[in-house]
Amino acid sequence: MNTKVLSNKDNLQVLYEDNHVVVVNKRPGDIVQGDRTGDKPLSEVVKEYLKEKYNKPGNVYLGVVHRLDRPTTGIVLFARTSKALPRLNKLFAEKKAKKTYWALVKNKPPKSEGTLIHWLRKNPKNNKSTAFKKEVRDSKKAILHYKVIKTLDNFFLLEIDLETGRHHQIRTQLGTIGCPIKGDLKYGYDRSNKDASISLHARRLQFIHPVKKEHINIVAPTPDDNLWNASDSN
Repeated sequence: MNTKVLSNKDNLQVLYEDNHVVVVNKRPGDIVQGDRTGDKPLSEVVKEYLKEKYNKPGNVYLGVVHRLDRPTTGIVLFARTSKALPRLNKLFAEKKAKKTYWALVKNKPPKSEGTLIHWLRKNPKNNKSTAFKKEVRDSKKAILHYKVIKTLDNFFLLEIDLETGRHHQIRTQLGTIGCPIKGDLKYGYDRSNKDASISLHARRLQFIHPVKKEHINIVAPTPDDNLWNASDSN
């Protein structure tokens, strides 16, 4: 954990910003919202950035629209106004925001392209989900679509579109089919990444702007390391 370079107001990577929304590229180790660790969340870092940039007195408004797991990287969207937040929440609830992820896995899936359907049950005691082929008590249906978009020396790069948004969904479903994400010890990978990240990246977000009603398409650069750089090259 100590090798991470966590976000602060001076190194924050802002991907898109206007009067109503701000989108940042999350580093591994950042938590989106405060939790029991007491670590400074990304939401507070973004508030500090906005306060300084616009010389705002008092508290800065910022609404959390969605979250990413702590070891995951990529796009996080925040609402800058109380007008935008409920509209964005509605957009996500109605699945009108399209989220695309990239994942580096060590085994090739059975098919180069496919759909995974499981029923996931979360265990709050160990903060882990288990996938089942059929519905079981307290489970929720999980659907994702994947395709292999690049083959590397020892890994495969998958592009994943989520149809549902369940707890640790991508991690659980890929681990269940024998394709654990690089660095993800919790779901079957054999060793951790040096920075305690997992190689799962929220790559693209497409949504209709809550106020301007324009189509917004945001792509987040991958983390700067050799494997991701090889994945992101043409």
